[in-house]
Amino acid sequence: MIKAIVTDIEGTTTSISFVKDVLFPYARAHIAEFIRQNQDDSEVKALLQNVRDTVVAQLTVDQIISQLIIWIDEDKKITALKALQGLIWEEGYCLGAFTGHIYADVIDNLRAWKASGIDLYVYSSGSVQAQKLLFGHTEQGDITALFSGYFDTHIGAKQDRAAYSNIAEQIVCSASNILFLSDIKGELDAARSAGFKTLWLVREGELDADAAHRQVRDFDQIGHLVIK
Repeated sequence: MIKAIVTDIEGTTTSISFVKDVLFPYARAHIAEFIRQNQDDSEVKALLQNVRDTVVAQLTVDQIISQLIIWIDEDKKITALKALQGLIWEEGYCLGAFTGHIYADVIDNLRAWKASGIDLYVYSSGSVQAQKLLFGHTEQGDITALFSGYFDTHIGAKQDRAAYSNIAEQIVCSASNILFLSDIKGELDAARSAGFKTLWLVREGELDADAAHRQVRDFDQIGHLVIK
């Protein structure tokens, strides 16, 4: 019996193009200005030091900015980068530069699952702050109240079995009662190895009946599978 659902964001609840074509370019375009203006802020200062620690070098602010841009271009899942992107996106959301994209089939199903007693969680490589911003500024309004918790790479890497074991421990739920939703096979493999049930979202392209994980087109196809 499914008691909790943990969902990925990019390619699962949210269009990959929104992340790749809106969020990432916005952060890239504004990261230098943001860091120079906020480098003395305690939170930003700690993140800049984290960048230095990651590369094991005493970088200048300009060198840190260059390194962060390289990581953005390479789509690196670096915790300090993700946190800084979240801070920049917060400004963008507040300024009305964009709203968080959510597929049309997602919100109604999340509400139905929540109403049926299933706890909902988010696990994404984007920072928890970035997750809350996206779900707090959708075209349908703020839906953050639907979720009981959020996880990012502080809990572990998304293709690491231990991350999913850590999530199960933190939400105090047997892994066998947790369903993980993602569009990435490696993440689904890791979740299954930790005992999670899995469903593979394939938003575009053909479904493969012989895939390693059961594939579904959208959240509408999941509904009857989890609410008994």
